[in-house]
Amino acid sequence: MKKLVLGIGVLLLIFAALTYWSLSSTAATFKTCEILGMPDVDKINFRQYDSVLVAASTLYEANGVKTVMQGEQYREAWSTPIKVPILFLNEKEDSLKILEEGGGKQTHSLKLQKEDGTLMTLRSVTKDPSPLVPKIAKTLGIENIIVDGISAQHPYAALVVAQLSNKVGVLNTRPQLVFVPKQKFLSDYNHKYGNRLFLLEYETEGNAKWLQLKNVDSLIDTDDLQELKIKHPSKVELSTESLVRARLFDLLIGDWDRHAKQWGWAIENNGDAVKAIPLPCDRDNAFFNLEGVLPSLISNNAFLPEVQSFEKEIDFLPGLISPFDIYFLQDIPLSTFKKEAEKLQSLLTDDAIASSFTVWSQSIYELDGEELIAKVKNRRKHLVAYATQFYHEIKKSERLTTALKGSEDIEMTKEEMACFNCTDK
Repeated sequence: MKKLVLGIGVLLLIFAALTYWSLSSTAATFKTCEILGMPDVDKINFRQYDSVLVAASTLYEANGVKTVMQGEQYREAWSTPIKVPILFLNEKEDSLKILEEGGGKQTHSLKLQKEDGTLMTLRSVTKDPSPLVPKIAKTLGIENIIVDGISAQHPYAALVVAQLSNKVGVLNTRPQLVFVPKQKFLSDYNHKYGNRLFLLEYETEGNAKWLQLKNVDSLIDTDDLQELKIKHPSKVELSTESLVRARLFDLLIGDWDRHAKQWGWAIENNGDAVKAIPLPCDRDNAFFNLEGVLPSLISNNAFLPEVQSFEKEIDFLPGLISPFDIYFLQDIPLSTFKKEAEKLQSLLTDDAIASSFTVWSQSIYELDGEELIAKVKNRRKHLVAYATQFYHEIKKSERLTTALKGSEDIEMTKEEMACFNCTDK
């Protein structure tokens, strides 16, 4: 018995030593992109170039111990250099002005406005999770497990997701990968936003002309949609087919982080009534790939059921049910879920899936393309079964008693808080 206890103690000591060795491999919490072949970036005249060879971040490079303990994830994709076009914002077709910085905790973003009122955003590819690191983690010297978690996100997932979305008729923000050098246009924002890699994409609020949808001229956030519904309960309805298709599409690409603030709504005017068409945004967690001893221990179904790695099959579908789903989808019939699943299956042919990944550079495709394509295809095969289970899990969930994320300040009755259509009953 003593030998057994001693053996367990030795194993625990070895595990603790490997853990701290892994977590202490770097003290850095944030590092921006790295331009290849240009050591002194501030002396470069970027107007002499139309593109740069840039790696999204080398912060996640790891030795053997760290790879075992914290996973391989997408480290190579983050550190592999790719060719990216250079963008001088004041020289775009439409003149832009900077409105404000975004409020995201990890993503640095700038909200921009065109002359016609259309809103766009620069969203940093590199993330800064330091605001999320609790004091206890800093005290214990284990903050790297949170910082390193970003390596589970694919830096270029949003580009493929936009292509797939186009194939299946799900609206998207049309992201473009760009390198933004320091420039006069950025003014006081140069220090934080100059010489960085961004996704330039449309916002989910404001002018909707860029969508080119009939009778659609404006975009609103989820909280504004709720207030509109409360004010005109009988005149505001959802495009239920579009919403179900969008959520099943999320299951297909493994995007588990789909709370209410990550949706905009295109407002379609039909005489006296309006229909809200969903516009998903923020695809940071599509194709999420969590590996390694430590992440697997932390993100299990008992503690974080929603945090799921993108595999050929969905690991734990009940964990993917969110308050958003209960609020918007609970009264939609099973037939709609099955019909939209079948539609996705027919639209996402093998060629449609494969061609969507050609938006990546060859070097990134060679790293991750074929494996991700195989996973998408396998999930597509089981989509009707997933849709059926998704429906039943939502149906048996209890009505909401608290506000959706971002809607806490709206004055609502219990019925208005419970579900989108509860005021119609």
